[in-house]
Amino acid sequence: MKETVFSVIPTGKFVVPRWLLLVAVLLLFAFPVSRAAQRTRKLLFLTHSAGFKHAVIPLAEKIMPEIGKKFGNFETTVTQDCSSISAENLKNYSAVMFYTTGELPISEEGKKAFMDFIRNGKGFVGVHCATDTFYKWPEYGQMIGGYFDQHPWHTDVVVRVEDKTFPATAHLGASFKIKDEIYQFKDWSREKTHVLLSLDPGSVDLTVKNVHRTDKDFGLAWCHPYGKGRVFNSALATATKSGRTSAFRNSWSTALSGPWVLSKPE
Repeated sequence: MKETVFSVIPTGKFVVPRWLLLVAVLLLFAFPVSRAAQRTRKLLFLTHSAGFKHAVIPLAEKIMPEIGKKFGNFETTVTQDCSSISAENLKNYSAVMFYTTGELPISEEGKKAFMDFIRNGKGFVGVHCATDTFYKWPEYGQMIGGYFDQHPWHTDVVVRVEDKTFPATAHLGASFKIKDEIYQFKDWSREKTHVLLSLDPGSVDLTVKNVHRTDKDFGLAWCHPYGKGRVFNSALATATKSGRTSAFRNSWSTALSGPWVLSKPE
């Protein structure tokens, strides 16, 4: 089995962590494909940390808008203001992305508007710690697919590509190696979602502290419908070193510029 080793991809003026490019591809699938949506592809990127704040967030805030311009043809509004999650403001967007933690200060009206936004056909993308958010709001956990349950490993691991036809993963080979903070999840089951990437349990020590899953099933990226909308989550997040392969960069360019991404509006 051939494995690729990478974690960041140079794209001219800045270096892009591989998880952000994965998210960029996922966003293209999350955006609706109606004529109106094609004219107004806009992403609301919420980075509020009500719990632990990840050091990589400022980087994500800086380069996510650039990725939208360079690869995805969408505009990104970056904010830490949770009041942006409102029925009136969400009318301006095609998808919402969370890089968040804790119990976000979103009103009950905002929560309802958020779920209605997704159910009625819009997109949601969770990045890394988005699953470390809203433990006291069960509907959120159902929507995103599960909750963070510790990260037993921060080491070199092998990630299995479970869907080799999905545009975001089709060019990654059968598996790849990466050094990252590896999450495990509770209230998560592959029976409730479509797994794109998963941890190869043979590449880690399952006897270390905080390994809770006895089924050895550690999903790392997945997608599923929610009502008429589409939900994606990627647990990969913090890798910033090691291989910078042009082959991987080119594979993302292919995924983003291929006929699937540029499908004609309805």
